[in-house]
Amino acid sequence: MTTEISTTQAPSRRSASFDFLKTHVREYGILFALIAIMAFFQIATDGILLRPVNLTNLVLQNSYIVIMAVGMLMVIVSGHIDLSVGSVMGFIGALSAVLMVNMGIPYIPTAIICLAVGATIGAMQGYWIAYWRIPSFIVTLAGMLVFKGMMMVLLKGQSIGPFPNEFRAISSGFIPDVLGGDGLHLTSLVLGILTAAAIVAMGVMARNKEKKHGIPDEPFPFFVARNVLVAGAIVYLTYLLATSRGLPNVFIIMALLIGGYSFIAKHTTIGRRVYAVGGNQKAAKLSGINSERLTFLVFANMGMLAALAGLVFAARLNMATPKAGETFELDVIAAVFIGGASMAGGVGTVVGAVIGAFIMGVMNNGMSIMGIGIDWQQMIKGLVLLAAVIFDVYNKNKAG
Repeated sequence: MTTEISTTQAPSRRSASFDFLKTHVREYGILFALIAIMAFFQIATDGILLRPVNLTNLVLQNSYIVIMAVGMLMVIVSGHIDLSVGSVMGFIGALSAVLMVNMGIPYIPTAIICLAVGATIGAMQGYWIAYWRIPSFIVTLAGMLVFKGMMMVLLKGQSIGPFPNEFRAISSGFIPDVLGGDGLHLTSLVLGILTAAAIVAMGVMARNKEKKHGIPDEPFPFFVARNVLVAGAIVYLTYLLATSRGLPNVFIIMALLIGGYSFIAKHTTIGRRVYAVGGNQKAAKLSGINSERLTFLVFANMGMLAALAGLVFAARLNMATPKAGETFELDVIAAVFIGGASMAGGVGTVVGAVIGAFIMGVMNNGMSIMGIGIDWQQMIKGLVLLAAVIFDVYNKNKAG
């Protein structure tokens, strides 16, 4: 009798695992894709990719893309798109240069002003999209042209810099080692271990909550493997950075944004409503959700994050240039779609968008180290984006 039960349960478990993997193929797929891409370029570049100095450059080079990808994820999930983020980012960088370098305003008031201006820009665009029903593609395309022109007006066709050292530290500085490690940045390593432990603890709590409410949960082997993989990767990469100068300041900013927006998207009313509006706006409206206000807030938030990215980018370059932000909106949108977001809205995760951004970043970095020209890089990135969208459409048609 016992043998019969065990033999029937085993195929049942295998079937459940297979069904779970089928329905979550994109979530696991992008994670394994990032690992495979990193492994390939680690071998192809003779180990240069994961050297501490290059890892630091990888974080710094992609920080502004990650920051904007977090906001763009919310925009795309709500069923819209924002083509103006690159121009808004460049305009804010120019505004910060005028305020700090030309007018001598300290960097903290300048940062506050720039973030407020970015949020206002996003709110202005969100107003026309939410309340006048003008397609977001048209409004933000107009915004892309307008703020590109305004950036040129502010800069008068010239670069402005350098910035104060305190402002530059946002992007080029590193956290201090308060634990006083000798040859190893102990503070960075401890933060990495604590972050990994926190991710595992939150995963366990979320799993227990799902079980309590009877929600179908992730098979236990998948849960363990995913958490071991993610926690191990965080600790290992943090250790590599700790052998050099430690964690960059901008890495802390990114981590706080990723954690905060992941919590908002998964565990707050406003986050769930954004997904509901993107999934089916009419149904959301009938259930009492104020879709106009949500759309307005999503675009205001995107404007603020584009402004933050503009400050980070300007601090990294140590100047504002007329070319800042050019085509960055394409990298941001590509990162979100590669990270698993759906073109139709209602689907996507913050972590997925960040993984998508790093897939693009690792490809850029690895191909540059290998000496592959920018022309081939653009072609390869375009094909990767196309493959991600085709995969999304294929899954939808299969499910339908």
